[in-house]
Amino acid sequence: MTIEWDYTIHPDLGVLSLSGHLGPEAVARFSGAIGWVLARGTGPVILDLAELRGWSVGGQTAVAQAARQLAQEGRSLELAAIPADGSLVPDGTHPPIPVHCDLPSALAAYRAMVERQRQPCSDAGPEERTAAT
Repeated sequence: MTIEWDYTIHPDLGVLSLSGHLGPEAVARFSGAIGWVLARGTGPVILDLAELRGWSVGGQTAVAQAARQLAQEGRSLELAAIPADGSLVPDGTHPPIPVHCDLPSALAAYRAMVERQRQPCSDAGPEERTAAT
């Protein structure tokens, strides 16, 4: 059994959706998908696993490797809806990988982070800005 994947471009990020089982026989296909994303996308990548039926230790290792590859290009990886039969156990060799309960939560978290970064800044402290308005 292998995986199917689909890549969707959102403003400033990409969503890579997987379905099937990310086992040893699917790792090469997953690595190819990550290569495709690296070549064609920009910004953070949300790995949507809602349709993934499961993953092996080798599949989890491939996800950790994908996080390293993306980080080398200045991009991050976040997970949405990890399979119920396991979780990604960090081994300390890959960048932090945020995990969200589902894709809408991951997209909302990304939008909230972007909005926080867009907040206007000034030399005045919060009290001074409040007093001036």
